Amino acid sequence: MSASGHWPTEIRLSKDKKSLTVTFDGGATFDLAAEYLRVLSPSAEVQGHSPDQRQTVPGKRNVQILGVSPVGSYAVRLTFDDMHDSGLYTWDYLYQLGAEHDRFWTGYLEELAEKGLGRG
Repeated sequence: MSASGHWPTEIRLSKDKKSLTVTFDGGATFDLAAEYLRVLSPSAEVQGHSPDQRQTVPGKRNVQILGVSPVGSYAVRLTFDDMHDSGLYTWDYLYQLGAEHDRFWTGYLEELAEKGLGRG
């Protein structure tokens, strides 16, 4: 079990490959868009090695998830059709992305606007 106790009971990639549905043992279910998962990838490429190195990733509105691969018993690696695959999505991070979706998504959209970038 993960440190905070969030454990997935099902992870399902949609037929159109544009979303991932994750259900946790506590009953929470989150539908996470591929775009959302891609732009908030936990990879060093996106997050950097410190908060001031974090990147705003534009132009991913139509990205798709090509694969979902387990990593041990604690995470999955998502492969996107832009070939990004370096982020490990832990169970806790997937839960946080679902539980705090509105806050994260609003922040991302604000960053795009501030930087004059678009979703593509």
